[in-house]
Amino acid sequence: MMCGGTTDAKDATAEIQAICEQIREDLEGKAGKKFSSYKAKQYKSQVVAGTNFFVKIEVDPDEHIHARIFRPLPGGGDVQLHSFQAGKKADEEIAYF
Repeated sequence: MMCGGTTDAKDATAEIQAICEQIREDLEGKAGKKFSSYKAKQYKSQVVAGTNFFVKIEVDPDEHIHARIFRPLPGGGDVQLHSFQAGKKADEEIAYF
């Protein structure tokens, strides 16, 4: 990984799922719907003044959302949904956004 760049895509872990759970309500509100499924599938990360996570989340059997989530350094506050891209497919690569 180059300095400031993102890691290669990795399979989501329990830690990534837990981070995604922290922003679920906010993401559903901004997407304008409740998700029938909510499972982190893959992610990339980027170290900044904290960590950006770019996560592919399955929200319906045939729909994924790519979410950009920021986790500040310890003592810096809560995990935050930065932005998201809806209407993604299972095989779409996660990209920086």
